[in-house]
Amino acid sequence: MGQGIQEGVGRNPAGTEVRVEADAGAHSWTNAEPNTLMEQVLERPNLMRAYQRVVSNKGAAGVDRMPVTALKSHLQQHWPTLRERLLAGDYYPQPVRRVSIPKPQGGERILGIPTVQDRLIQQALHQVLSPILEPSFSDHSYGFRPGRSAHQAVKTMQRHINDGYRWVVDLDLAQFFDRVNHDVLMSLLARRITDRRILTLIRRYLRAGMLEGGLVSPRREGTPQGGPLSPLLSNVLLTELDRELERRGHRFCRYADDCNIYVRSERAGHRVMTSITRFLERHLRLKVNADKSAVDRPWRRSFLGYSVSWHKQVRLRIAPKSLQAFMAKLRPLLRRSRGQSLPATLQKLNPVLRGWANYYRLTASKRPVEALDGWIRRRLRLILWRQWKRPYTRARNLMRLGLTEQRAWMSATNGRGPWWNSGASHMNAALPKRVFIDLSLVSLLDTMVRLQRQP
Repeated sequence: MGQGIQEGVGRNPAGTEVRVEADAGAHSWTNAEPNTLMEQVLERPNLMRAYQRVVSNKGAAGVDRMPVTALKSHLQQHWPTLRERLLAGDYYPQPVRRVSIPKPQGGERILGIPTVQDRLIQQALHQVLSPILEPSFSDHSYGFRPGRSAHQAVKTMQRHINDGYRWVVDLDLAQFFDRVNHDVLMSLLARRITDRRILTLIRRYLRAGMLEGGLVSPRREGTPQGGPLSPLLSNVLLTELDRELERRGHRFCRYADDCNIYVRSERAGHRVMTSITRFLERHLRLKVNADKSAVDRPWRRSFLGYSVSWHKQVRLRIAPKSLQAFMAKLRPLLRRSRGQSLPATLQKLNPVLRGWANYYRLTASKRPVEALDGWIRRRLRLILWRQWKRPYTRARNLMRLGLTEQRAWMSATNGRGPWWNSGASHMNAALPKRVFIDLSLVSLLDTMVRLQRQP
């Protein structure tokens, strides 16, 4: 470690010690002035928390290709200089790396991955700014906020509909994160933040270019998804929408850029759609995607993956698109498992099933989940049928699993395709549900029922 470095010790979420060094000079974290925001951002405890969060989140490398594992040694060498540049307002972020990921309903989402160093700085900013900005956010906003969740938003949706607001204005903001107006956002931030170094740094993060194919393209609008600051900044901007809806007395709930407004009639819905679209375009410089937005019955739309029944007392159900998207996600995972043993396949599959069951545990409709469980078992039988390959191997394994010799040979030589055989009676008899239970396959239905019984 270099001269003039003061060492601090903390623990990461795994419980192992993490050491991050602080400059022991006049601008050390421990001696920082507490009354200005940038000094609070650079205080040692705040930076330790930010470091631990970045390390625990792992994540891909940015344009400099530095992995998270190299952040500690990088800070040991460069932190004093980096800190002085931040204090002087002379720090410029590196461009973000462009990454595209497929959306569940088609198309792709563009992410901008900051360098690990910039993720650390953004996380440190977020930790200081969030307590300042949070009190100004709406009670009807649920996304990217401490103590709030998608489940709370879904339950609020259900309550509005049960109260008689049985028409929904489903707003889809066109490429929201790519079209955030920097001037509008910065003017809103300036109302709550007085440290101009913080405001300058945030604007530089907003304008950091995006690297693709060796070329850096400048940014004049948008807040790239992929950094810790983007969710917080999105809530700063869309709180203006929340306050406008509250001023008009509307029932609504918003999760990030996904906003639903509930009204009593179709006519009122179209009126609200027109006026709110005008507000978004004129005041926030945001565009509503007319093709994906609609005034409709809530049981014909989805919100955060859920929909509702159309009965007098509405109940939550999993949106059909969500079921299809999950099946599409499982197919390649199961396809890659063809050369593996069944226990190895289940070891990869079970965490995915648990996470999905936990998110959709609010559903009151059990039949689609039961059908999905059956489809998963059929896909697993398909893997085994293909692994067995030859008729002799198939017959031998079917007999080992309890089928008679005659039935096993007839089944193994029936000439039908793998998918047909995976759903045929001989495979269901050889590999019934209880076999998969004994192998510890997670049952979506059983998991949901158990979670619903918990307080």
